Amino acid sequence: MWVNDIIDRIKLPFRKEKELFSALYDILGFYPRNIELYKQALLHKSMGRRNEKGRPINNERLEFLGDAILDAVVGDIVFRHFEGKREGFLTNTRSKLVSRSTLGKLSQEMGIPQLITTASHSTSHNSYMNGNAFEALVGAIYLDRGYDACMRFMERRILSQLINIDKVAYKEVNFKSKLLEWSQKNRVKMEFRDLSQTKDEQSGSPVFTTQVFIEGVEGCKGTGYSKKESQQQASKETLQRLRREPQFIDSIFAAKADRTKMEEEPVMAAPDIDKMQQEQENFIVEQEKPVEFVAVSQQQTELLDDELSLDDITHKPQQKTREEIIAEAEAAAFAQE
Repeated sequence: MWVNDIIDRIKLPFRKEKELFSALYDILGFYPRNIELYKQALLHKSMGRRNEKGRPINNERLEFLGDAILDAVVGDIVFRHFEGKREGFLTNTRSKLVSRSTLGKLSQEMGIPQLITTASHSTSHNSYMNGNAFEALVGAIYLDRGYDACMRFMERRILSQLINIDKVAYKEVNFKSKLLEWSQKNRVKMEFRDLSQTKDEQSGSPVFTTQVFIEGVEGCKGTGYSKKESQQQASKETLQRLRREPQFIDSIFAAKADRTKMEEEPVMAAPDIDKMQQEQENFIVEQEKPVEFVAVSQQQTELLDDELSLDDITHKPQQKTREEIIAEAEAAAFAQE
């Protein structure tokens, strides 16, 4: 394999794309054979280019392929690296390594954004575009040099130099999961509401805005290039607010108390139409029976009071102070596994 690299390097001065070849060598660790694949991997759809048949030419198809290859390669690496770990741990670790945020940061660190051909003048802050280009490059590597080359690229260039796989695996970044866990423990209702979907002015990519609602109380908003990303951001901001604003927690449990009170209040049965009609047709005035008074003991009175108590539908059963509630929220939201 190294012989081919030497041959490619000797031919390099005779190629028009000398600068691109050199930049790709710094990123990939080898020289491309089919440079057209890599040029397409770095071509954003905003350029609007088409071939002679009128079909669009951009990196979306290579991105699709690279995404699948990354899942397989990273899954293989994670499986061998964490021997004995269960499926849930392996899946979670792989998801972190191939997440949009991780790929965007990797792309930025490797200098890939500077090579992307786009109609926009700035791509430095567009992790969505940068992450897509990274996946497209992996797709180009696969078509150019095969699966083993993709494996070497991820092991030698990424996981040995840029990412600490153990640190990523044991770091909790799923804020949505933590917020859901906190909500379930405290038996409060939580939901995500999609507020809007717009387009990024520079890339034309969709941008989603989501807001958290807990017991109907407005939480924080989050934006991202996917619904999942916007939900993660909204969850992160809401968890931080739970830590810093005791009154936010108070409003949530007050809303919960109102909800549970309404749910447990008896509902009046619908009127009996037949009975109403009979009463309307009955003109005989009946004598009212005298009211019988029954003596009630002190013990029976206490039992009746207990049955009518509203303690079980308020926040009182927990018997915890505000400081304890806040401490539990912090522990549930930011506990390290």
